[in-house]
Formats: sequence, C-alpha cells, structure tokens
Amino acid sequence: MSDVEPPRDEAGPGDPNWHHSARVEYAMTRWETATPPRFRDAEATLPEVRAWADRALADPATAGAMLLTGLTGTGKTHQAYGALRHIAAGGPDRFELIAVNSADMYGQLRPSQVMGASERELKRLSTVQLLFLDDFGTSKTSEWTEEVTYRLINHRYNHCLPTIITSNLPARDADGPDLTDFVGDRVASRLAEMVTALVPMIGDDRRRGRGAA
Repeated sequence: MSDVEPPRDEAGPGDPNWHHSARVEYAMTRWETATPPRFRDAEATLPEVRAWADRALADPATAGAMLLTGLTGTGKTHQAYGALRHIAAGGPDRFELIAVNSADMYGQLRPSQVMGASERELKRLSTVQLLFLDDFGTSKTSEWTEEVTYRLINHRYNHCLPTIITSNLPARDADGPDLTDFVGDRVASRLAEMVTALVPMIGDDRRRGRGAA
C-alpha cells in the first residue's frame, strides 16, 4: 500500500485560497446589498481612508472610528463606501454592515405604535459589527436626539466596534458650529477617543460640477 497521499483538490474546501475566495464573495455580496446603486463603483482612493480600512480588516477591535468631514459634495460618502468595499474585498472572517443616513436613522428610532420597535432598532445599530453613519449632525438637535446618539455611540465605544461617520460639520471650529454642538459633550468626549482617522475633505461640490461646461 502506498504511503503517498493522493493530491488534494486545491479548488475546494481544505484549501486556504478557496476559503479566502469564499469569504470575499460573501462579504462583497453583503457590501453590495448595503450599498445604494449610486455608490457601487466606490473606491477608497485616499491613503488615510485605505489605511483605516486595512486596520479594520486586520483587527476590528482596535480600528476605532473614521470621521470624514467637509462641505456637501466633496466625496465623503464615496470614500466611506469605498473603505467598506476595501474591507469586504480583503475577505474578513466576519462581515456585518449597516449603512444609514442619520436623518433616516433618527426617523426609524422615533417611538412608534409598535411596542419595542425603536429599542430593537437601536440595539441593531449599536451592536452591528460595522456601522456607517452618513450626514451625521444634519438633524435638528434636541434632548431626545442627544440621548439616542449617546446610547448608540457609548455602546460602540465600550465594545470597540469600528464605525464610519461623515459630517458636513468640522470636528472642532472656534469660529462657528462644529460636531460637538450637535452631539453634546458626552458623545464628543467618546468620539475624541474613538476617532483614529480624521479625514477632512476639501474642494468644490462635485455634484454641481457635473455637466458644467
């Protein structure tokens, strides 16, 4: 009887490359499901955005949050979806994502006639592995929005969950409104420690420039 083992099929289970390809396929499918059609071609082209995505892929617990700031139309949302695509394309062991516009998020979290629906939604947003909050700081501030925001950010802060935030407001501005004015001191303190990549986006509104002569 021969001691030589038959060659293993490298195109199926048992081969590391096969498992990596399967993880990539699964993650990319989840990314496409969470990404609006307009951003399906998104790529992380900025070095600091790609660097944060690489950290989130290598060790999600230490990635912290990435905050992209800048005026409307400077490409913040495109870069954010590109970062998430970069993570998915790396074939992570786990890939769970919720991407939501902050105005829609607060709308979903407002008390309704369905008992416990808002609490279940808040828990879903608080505990998902990857959360992308778009246009953060555009909603009207109130005690209710501050409290909801605090509960959301505090949970993600305590459990070291990677988060991407885009905002038209600067992180700090001595001469005008900034993100602290919207979130309040408790959330601002946590964000100051959570944010490991602050990416200011500059330039003109790209949407208005399209089609211009």
